[in-house]
Amino acid sequence: MMTKVGFLPEETSSFVGRRAELARLETALTMRRMTTLIGPGGVGKTRLAVRAARAAADRYPDGAWWADLSPLYDDALLLPTVSDAVGLADHTLRMPVEALCEWLSDKNLLLVLDSAEHLRGPCSHLLAELITTSPGLTVLVTSRQPLGTRGEHVVRIQPLPVDGAPDALQLFEDRLRAGDPRAGLDAPGDRAAAADICRRLEGIPLAIELAAAGIGRHTVAQLATRIGTRFDAPVDAEDLTASRLDLLADDSLWPRRHRTLRTTIGWSHELCTPLERLLWARLTLLRTDFDEEVAREVCTGGPLTPHEVDRALQGLVAQSVVQRDGTRYRMLDTLREYGRMWLKELGEERAAADRHARSFLGLARRAHEGWTGPDQITWYHTIADTHLDLCAALDHLLAHDVAGAQEMAGRVGFFWACCGHLSEARGYAQRALDAGPVEGPHRTRLQWVLGVAALLQGDFATAEKYGALCTAIALYDHDDEGMLGATYLSGLTQLMNGEPAAALEAAERVLRMTETAPSDGASPEPRTAAADTSEAAGGSDADFDSDPAPVESAHRLRCRLITVFALTALGRLTESGRAAATLRRSCELGGEYWTRSYADYQLALIALLQGRPEDSATHARAMLAGKHRLRDSFGIALGLDILAAAIAAQGAGAQAARVYGTGHAYWRMVGHPQRGTPELGPVRETCELQARAAVGDAAYQRAFERGQADNAEVGLAAALHSGLQL
Repeated sequence: MMTKVGFLPEETSSFVGRRAELARLETALTMRRMTTLIGPGGVGKTRLAVRAARAAADRYPDGAWWADLSPLYDDALLLPTVSDAVGLADHTLRMPVEALCEWLSDKNLLLVLDSAEHLRGPCSHLLAELITTSPGLTVLVTSRQPLGTRGEHVVRIQPLPVDGAPDALQLFEDRLRAGDPRAGLDAPGDRAAAADICRRLEGIPLAIELAAAGIGRHTVAQLATRIGTRFDAPVDAEDLTASRLDLLADDSLWPRRHRTLRTTIGWSHELCTPLERLLWARLTLLRTDFDEEVAREVCTGGPLTPHEVDRALQGLVAQSVVQRDGTRYRMLDTLREYGRMWLKELGEERAAADRHARSFLGLARRAHEGWTGPDQITWYHTIADTHLDLCAALDHLLAHDVAGAQEMAGRVGFFWACCGHLSEARGYAQRALDAGPVEGPHRTRLQWVLGVAALLQGDFATAEKYGALCTAIALYDHDDEGMLGATYLSGLTQLMNGEPAAALEAAERVLRMTETAPSDGASPEPRTAAADTSEAAGGSDADFDSDPAPVESAHRLRCRLITVFALTALGRLTESGRAAATLRRSCELGGEYWTRSYADYQLALIALLQGRPEDSATHARAMLAGKHRLRDSFGIALGLDILAAAIAAQGAGAQAARVYGTGHAYWRMVGHPQRGTPELGPVRETCELQARAAVGDAAYQRAFERGQADNAEVGLAAALHSGLQL
């Protein structure tokens, strides 16, 4: 279930008790700017925060947003993680904290930071800045300790009561039935034995859930006896078979409840088979949710064959060590800590990190190869969803396998640029280049990523520099794909600098140079996109029809896009329309959405310039549908601008104003004022004047503000609906 605005994790199991705590949190979120929910690991802070945030979400016009900090091993990705959580994909050269502060400055929203204890200092510093600059911001944090931020209100959460209240027993029974719907506490003595288990485990929810998962191997009475024996027995520090967390059960170091949970986790660990324990340890390298294929790639080795990984994974799910949601799996941070300790004890840290890095390097290769193909959108989302694992793999490779890091940074860089991770794309590409010598396509690709990221950040001088470098290197290496990529970068930079003739000349020349060279498995193209423009005639979309070209590489498609942009900028609209329509069909043939969406954008602009606003709106909506599937906020902002102009040209001033308002919200999301190639500016200004004239300034402003205030997804959905009514 999603809130109307924002994102909160789904609740996949029953929620038990906590009425008093929820009431305290409701009061705190109403009266305080920052609340930290503290308590030991496993006590239920995350579940309580989800429930409290969901109950409060409707009070925040700009939504309730969730950032899970548990996968972050240091503060390097803290800002990107929080920015992602609130929907900011900044495309500028500003300091990330400055961009985040500006983005939140006029928002009225709830931000939840989950599991902040290992980043207390950085989180405290960040939240101090955000709360100071964002008067409508309310923050809820979960942590094992207070952050120490000025104005912080602390709510301490205790375990479930075990005497005089049924909550702990109810949780035990719920989890028992979740594992086996036929199970229950119906046998004589079962309810009393279960109550004894809950008392022994001191009402700690995670400990109770782990115990309930062990019922499949014991009766409730047997389980109570085993737990009683376990907790009553003294810890033998000389016993090498004892749980390593039990060895930390020292009154001088750990509060009693920490020891109880640690002992319970250790007991659960001992119930696992040896292969399940090994998988538990190896899975701790994964920072994000994973599927069975990723588990096999990262964890296979030695006695853990791929088949044994599958079996052991299901065993860990049965024991509640790993949580399953459909085809995805994840491990709670408290259990991950234990697994990391065992990974170290086994001496497998380096080997496991090597496997993890190899796995995600392989993913980067497959994604790069699948960019032009029917799975482009799936790969696009996979790269976005595994961002933390890719960063972790890159960090490891930079330290231990520079060549692998250089290849990986180049292969994921364009995905990251498209997803809005421009700082990471540029930063990792630069680190990879600085790490050691690199030759051939990997060097060209890294410099290309640097240039593209700089261009999207508005740093045209740096983009021009790397475009020239990529061109020179690709020529030296006789690298056709490198030449096509360099021409795309240089051509787009020239277009942004108002030099369309130079961009067109270079693109046509390189397309001719490379037309007979198949690449990435593509068939050779019998003629360039520019050749089709010599057959220009007519003015409607029907006149742009021609036979589609064979499947082409991503770089070639993007280079052809430069010819389309340049022809439009030069006023050669019929030629540009023909080239855009041909390019679009080539993209469809190859399953390519990213370039295809920009071909739709050009078709929309051409139709608008030719006085066909209805056709323009149709193409603009096609572009927006593609960019929405790709989660490309920058592309959506461009598409909304051209759609608003097309609607205004039809005389629907209020509708156009609302779409302009939604577009403004997306431009803010990427940190830029309205942008696009130079020829769009005058068109946008003319159409805005038309819209104002059609409905009057006051009505225009009201509609614009409505679009700006809409949740971005809601506004986009309204814009995509051709029968938009205000």
